[in-house]
Amino acid sequence: MAIEFIMPKLGLTMEEGTIIEWLIADGAPVEAGAAVLRIETDKTETDVEATSSGRLHAVGQPGDTFACGDRIGWLLAPGEESPAAATPNLATAPVAASTVAADPLQAASEPVVAHVDGRVKASPLAKRLAAERGLDLRMLRGTGPGGRIVAADLDGAVAPVTPAAVEQQAPSTERSSASVWPASTAARDLADLLGIEISRVPLDPVDGYVTHESVARHVRGLLAAAAAVGPVAEPALAARTTLPPATQSPSSTIRLTKMRGTIAKRMRDSLTQMAQLTLFMDADFDAVAADRTRRLAAGKPPSYTDYVIAATARALRRHPIANSQITDDGVALLPVVHVGMAVALDGGLIVPVISNTAARDLASLSAESSRLAEAARTGSLRPADLEGGTFSVSALGMFGVDGFTPVINPPNTCILGVGRLRDDLVLADDGVVASKRKLTLSLTWDHRAFDGAPAAAFCKTIVDFLNDPVTLDTPVN
Repeated sequence: MAIEFIMPKLGLTMEEGTIIEWLIADGAPVEAGAAVLRIETDKTETDVEATSSGRLHAVGQPGDTFACGDRIGWLLAPGEESPAAATPNLATAPVAASTVAADPLQAASEPVVAHVDGRVKASPLAKRLAAERGLDLRMLRGTGPGGRIVAADLDGAVAPVTPAAVEQQAPSTERSSASVWPASTAARDLADLLGIEISRVPLDPVDGYVTHESVARHVRGLLAAAAAVGPVAEPALAARTTLPPATQSPSSTIRLTKMRGTIAKRMRDSLTQMAQLTLFMDADFDAVAADRTRRLAAGKPPSYTDYVIAATARALRRHPIANSQITDDGVALLPVVHVGMAVALDGGLIVPVISNTAARDLASLSAESSRLAEAARTGSLRPADLEGGTFSVSALGMFGVDGFTPVINPPNTCILGVGRLRDDLVLADDGVVASKRKLTLSLTWDHRAFDGAPAAAFCKTIVDFLNDPVTLDTPVN
């Protein structure tokens, strides 16, 4: 019996995934538990394992994006055909490029090109070009393998916009709210970037939800209609302007990856939706340096950042207001401390989470932070490693930075920046000049959640713990 192979939901926030590559050849046998393909989510890349055994029949292609739960292939018994292959669809037969209609209205009367599960079958480049030109792929026929739409099939196709078409895309007063309107993450990100209410965008008739292409098509229609028949009712769109062109001809252009786009959206949301302030406080690190030297003789010692994370976790237990998030009901105090640590990658920043941070001794915390950092750099993080963070720590000291203004990672209300370890000359009470090892902590907090005095008290507690690193070996429940 044919078993559907679907795009998995690997985390609470995952809504869709993009196929990077199939690790098993199409038609090859697959064992349950074997890695079958590699996908990209908005946070990371990960391998997907087969939940059953069978012969692989791939439906999705590298570069294709699917919502969680969508069919991306089949696992078939020996000699079994896929359900779609058993019922041939003449609409998927390849046709000559000359048969592609230049007028989408004329093409609408012709058979729709779709792949085996009803989705439009097109190459990633064709999808991107169609979105940029405002074309509806359902109105075109493909000349690629199996009727797949390729970039050449878009040549000569136009997307005329009429007042009637705009009226058809007008918002419905009976539609669901934006929070429940079915849409992919990419569609919501684009709509948010352009100031479009997602519930105003029509559902894709093939996919059944709002796609990235749906938003692009809707916006282009509004802009074209505004030029042809006057302004349309999308006030947020009217307030937005396009970014100015580059002042020089660029030597190259770096396109936003999913990770970079997610970072951009999160940081913009963070700065526009919170009242963020930053304070700076120096911590004496002589005691930590001595403790680390003692541990060095016994094996691999914790990093200086590990000490800061351990001290922060214990300070969060004493100041629960900092281990919080703002909800519709108020400031929610979160009972368990999960500290996320920022790890810099070539493509951006990722924040794996040390679960139950305060309940770990320093050795356990150090081992977990090392595992997460290595997994982040090798692309082997699990979805669970990236979820549930209640506070974040970001270190730039290794780059010679003393203090900086870290940006809060929503929905947290705080983030701590860690500067470089340095030698300072200080004047002791007896008038003797001495050298002290210090570093600067930069605490950014959401002023909506609490004020400067509680923020300073919280940061001072972190400093106090660092002055007595022996206490960091005692787990706190």
